[in-house]
Amino acid sequence: MNFLRGVMGGPSAGLQPSGAETIQKLCDRVASSTLLDDRRDAVRALKALSKKYRLEVGVQAMEHLIHVLQTDRSDSEIIGYALDTLYNVISNDLEEEEQDDSEEENLPKQVDDLGSQFTEIFIKQQENVTLLLTLVEEFDFHVRWPGVKLLTSLLKQQGPQVQQIILVSPMGVSRLMDLLADSREVIRNDGVLLLQQLTKSNAAIQKIVAFENAFERLLDIITEEGNSDGGIVVEDCLLLLQNLLKNNNSNQNFFKEGSYIQRMKPWFEVGDDNCGWSAQKVTNLHLMLQLVRVLVSPTNPPGATSSCQKAMFHCGLLQQLCTILMATGVPADILTETINTVSEVIRGCQMNQDYFASVNAPSNPPRPAIVVLLMSMVNERQPFVLRCAVLYCFQCFLYKNAKGQGEIVSTLLPSTIDATGNSVSAGQLLCGGLFSTDSLSNWCAAVALAHALQENATLKEQLLRVQLATSIGNPPVSLLQQCTNILSQGDKIDRRGSKVQTRVGLLMLLCTWLSNCSIAVTHFLHNPANVPFLTGQIAENLGEEEQLVQGLCALLLGISIYYNDNSLENYRKEKLKQLIEKRIGRENFIEKLGFISKHELYSRAAQKPQPSFSSPDHMMFDHEFTKLVKELEGVISKAIYKSSEEDKKEEEVKKTLEQHDNIVTHYKKVIREQDQELEELKQRVNTLTSQNEQLQATVTQQVSQIQQHKDQYNLLKVQLGKDTQHHNSHSDTFQMNGIQTEEASRLKEELEEWKSKHELLQGQLREKDSVIEKLRSSQLEMGTTEQSSQTNKSGGLELNNELQKELEMLRSQIQLQSAEISKLQTENQKLQVMNTTADPVSGHSGATAVNNSELEQEIKELKSEVKALSEEKESLKQHLDSSSSTVAILQDEKTKLQQEVAESKKEQDDLLVLLADQDQKLSALKIKLKDLGVPVEDEDDIESGDQGDEDEDGDEEEQD
Repeated sequence: MNFLRGVMGGPSAGLQPSGAETIQKLCDRVASSTLLDDRRDAVRALKALSKKYRLEVGVQAMEHLIHVLQTDRSDSEIIGYALDTLYNVISNDLEEEEQDDSEEENLPKQVDDLGSQFTEIFIKQQENVTLLLTLVEEFDFHVRWPGVKLLTSLLKQQGPQVQQIILVSPMGVSRLMDLLADSREVIRNDGVLLLQQLTKSNAAIQKIVAFENAFERLLDIITEEGNSDGGIVVEDCLLLLQNLLKNNNSNQNFFKEGSYIQRMKPWFEVGDDNCGWSAQKVTNLHLMLQLVRVLVSPTNPPGATSSCQKAMFHCGLLQQLCTILMATGVPADILTETINTVSEVIRGCQMNQDYFASVNAPSNPPRPAIVVLLMSMVNERQPFVLRCAVLYCFQCFLYKNAKGQGEIVSTLLPSTIDATGNSVSAGQLLCGGLFSTDSLSNWCAAVALAHALQENATLKEQLLRVQLATSIGNPPVSLLQQCTNILSQGDKIDRRGSKVQTRVGLLMLLCTWLSNCSIAVTHFLHNPANVPFLTGQIAENLGEEEQLVQGLCALLLGISIYYNDNSLENYRKEKLKQLIEKRIGRENFIEKLGFISKHELYSRAAQKPQPSFSSPDHMMFDHEFTKLVKELEGVISKAIYKSSEEDKKEEEVKKTLEQHDNIVTHYKKVIREQDQELEELKQRVNTLTSQNEQLQATVTQQVSQIQQHKDQYNLLKVQLGKDTQHHNSHSDTFQMNGIQTEEASRLKEELEEWKSKHELLQGQLREKDSVIEKLRSSQLEMGTTEQSSQTNKSGGLELNNELQKELEMLRSQIQLQSAEISKLQTENQKLQVMNTTADPVSGHSGATAVNNSELEQEIKELKSEVKALSEEKESLKQHLDSSSSTVAILQDEKTKLQQEVAESKKEQDDLLVLLADQDQKLSALKIKLKDLGVPVEDEDDIESGDQGDEDEDGDEEEQD
């Protein structure tokens, strides 16, 4: 007890032991005591001393504490003390340290080194980290919480090494993911901090954490805490989400596919009254906007960015962001970040850009959101970061958006300007900013207008039509002329801000405007003051600030040479190059041109699309303009050194190449069309073949069905015959009373009919006999002389012969009828006899009547089935005939298609031979070009650019 009093500060006699001695004794006690209580008390004492004597405890007690963690796991209390002690030793938290003011300057570095050294000692044995992961799995609060804090501190000190140990540990990351599901908020919140440190700059761990359902759990925590209204826990969760998603394409795709983007929409719901936001809400909303930007960052793969942009539009997230954009009372930094976020959500996505163009500000009358934003950009009283954000938004709106570019330029054209002046258009705002006295507004408006012309030769030509009214009584001047006028005036105009900034902006606009547009170059050179101004600027020896302007003037003059179509006699390519040689010198010109790419601000602007500048004075270059400089710097340098003969040869070669390219393109197009036709014919042949096979199978199936029906028919016929015999042998009474009764009545009717016919014939025979007798008597009376009766005799003989023939025919008919009548009479007698014999038996046939009716019904059914089978047989025969005719037609079509395919292949072979000849000529011309020093693109570059750059090829043809 005296020893404990000495350790804990109690009174004791004699000298007090030093801290190092006390810690040594405690370590010996931890190592040698056999009782758990003694060891626990010693570890508790070490914990109390670990903050004040951090170095001594770390050096002497770390090994013993690790041993306690390994051997005394059954006692949670001693494990908790040991973990807390190790945390105090390793952590660099200085909040509870009591240090003198004189030591504060050197203390942070010493503390950092101390924590890093102890961490390195601890993780030297990887089993220690594995043991710590096992302890973190314990549910006991006194073990789990200090274990989480210690592991977090280890990751802060030696992150990559600890991450690698956890990564190779079995189920290491999965164990830590369980912390997010802990019902105790303290452990859950510290678990979020632990995962923040664990996922820093390690893509493998980020993927494991994401696939362990981290997104679902973190979004649930954010929702439970109240979204943007939540506390610091929401901030920690958002930071962890950023770690998981930033620069990790796999996790971004998983986040999108898991429909987690839809769950972000409630974060940005704001009310009508946005005043009085807490600092934590501003921080949370700022991180939420940054998380959206992570998903649609321009540095992500284009496909992933595009899919996230579409998902944000369909779930209503973009609409919610635009609501914040147009809301009132939103803090300035949140508004700025929202503008940047909307910019990247719409960048390069036509659907989102069209929606943004339709957004109106809640004003009276309503104005487009683009116009309202541009008003802020050209307003010098707005914050600098906000103006930069609006410029970035406008650039993103026009990026790969030919429709939006056309709408902006159309507001400047004479036919679309509102003459009443009731509304302000985007074009008018840009012109106002371009010619204002604020240099920053000049630069922003020039860059914005340059983006409206980016990669769009049609709009560059249309913008030449824009006329500006300078003053009353003076004629209007073109926009191009006004830009060059302001450029030439230079420092004569009193401007607020950088003197160089305005000229740099105007030169960037002119370079973008004139590049790849020969008509604009011609308009520029038509003003006789422009070329002398440029040569004068380049030839002067000015200070460092003016070197950037000189470089841009050299670039503009080089563009005027490279894209010159020689339409102006005084400003042909050769004359301009001679002018450079005389007044500037080629080497000096190339040196001044190199000032641009060597400038520090150029390198900064080339890094990323977003314009981010520390101060307005650093706002000099635009990201897209740096791409243009990189593209044109080399070709302009080569164009300056070329002679007139080389230019002529190059133009001739270019024309020849263009002709050959046109021929090759034509044949490629023909071959593509023939390939498409061939594919279509092959598809038709395959389709007809499959149809033929189906019909053949159908015919085979129908033939088999017909055969089956025939077999069934024959079988039913046999069964019907057997049933008839059986019926005749066992149903005599049924025949007497049933079928034969009907047959007897039918025979009687026929007998009566024949009797009436017989009587009719007998009457006709008697009439004929009377006629014959009359003729005979008349013949005897009239036959006195041969001469007088010759004619009558011949006529009577003819009539007599006819009557004899007719008589014989009637007699034969009578004989036949008599035979039939006799036959019917005998049958009638038989039936009467059978009737008479059947009468006595009729009283005793009641027992067989039911069977007879059943047999009669069965016979009727069999007859109807036979009839149906016969009809089906006939229909199947007809179907077979039609199928056979269809097969014959398909065979004919197949042969025709095969002939067409053979002809197409022959024609394609001929075209390929012709194309090979053209390629040989083209290669020879390329060799000549290379000998002349002209850069020639490879065949693969031409082939890859054949489809994607057809518009640009067309423009070059017009210029040359």
